[in-house]
Amino acid sequence: MLSQSTVDRLRGRFGPEVQPWLDGVPTLVARLSARWGLEVAARMTGGTSVTFRCRRSDGSGAYLKLTPDPDVFATEAAALRAWSSSPAVVSLLDVADEDNALLIEALEPGTPLADWRPAADLLASLRDVPPPTGFPTVADRVDFMYDLARRRNPGVPGELLDGSHAAARRLADTGSVVRLVHGDLHPANVLLGARGYVAIDPRPCLGDPDLDVVDWAFLDVTTVDQLRSRVAGLRVLDEDRAFEWSRALAVLLLMSHVRRGIDDAQTPLFRQLAETLV
Repeated sequence: MLSQSTVDRLRGRFGPEVQPWLDGVPTLVARLSARWGLEVAARMTGGTSVTFRCRRSDGSGAYLKLTPDPDVFATEAAALRAWSSSPAVVSLLDVADEDNALLIEALEPGTPLADWRPAADLLASLRDVPPPTGFPTVADRVDFMYDLARRRNPGVPGELLDGSHAAARRLADTGSVVRLVHGDLHPANVLLGARGYVAIDPRPCLGDPDLDVVDWAFLDVTTVDQLRSRVAGLRVLDEDRAFEWSRALAVLLLMSHVRRGIDDAQTPLFRQLAETLV
């Protein structure tokens, strides 16, 4: 039921001790399919989970999302509930707490957002929810991102990662506005549905919502002047802080490019910004 690449990815993320959970996925899917009246149509990919596109007994679509990590499950479920009044966030249909399982609405046609302009309204909608309690902080999210970057990129100079991490932590520690932050709002996590573009797969945290701006600030941008103009166009809460978030996290984007062998028109911009942090 799971491809070898999925098994390898989750073993790389969670360690070899995740293997019994992986072995049990077919049984778990069968049990939840019976419980929720699902017919599995396709398997999807994800960083911390396995997701199955399903057809419900009433003919509607849904995603069955499973993770071996109870914290990932609990925080995502709590965030989707907190955003339940927002049309800009995918709807949570049901949960199975004992199985770390989410049943989530399917978005049709599900095309990823490739234009930064609709992102401005989506970002505003995400911010327009009173901050709940019980979530990790943006500082926690930043530390996790850099811990993961160090594991994935062992050859990167330490001073480069340290400078980037320190800049991001300063922003996380000094923000005066606290909102529920998506935490992983790249274009592939914003899909077109019947009510417009909708965010999926949050890695939620509490703190400065301008962290969510970064991927949209850089989309198709190749110069610092273009980056500043884009930040202004996204109608962020604080243009200076949103630019500084982009500058700090440019190192992570540069490492992603290098790891995947990408050298495109954006790579020099990432390098330019990264050099200002050392």
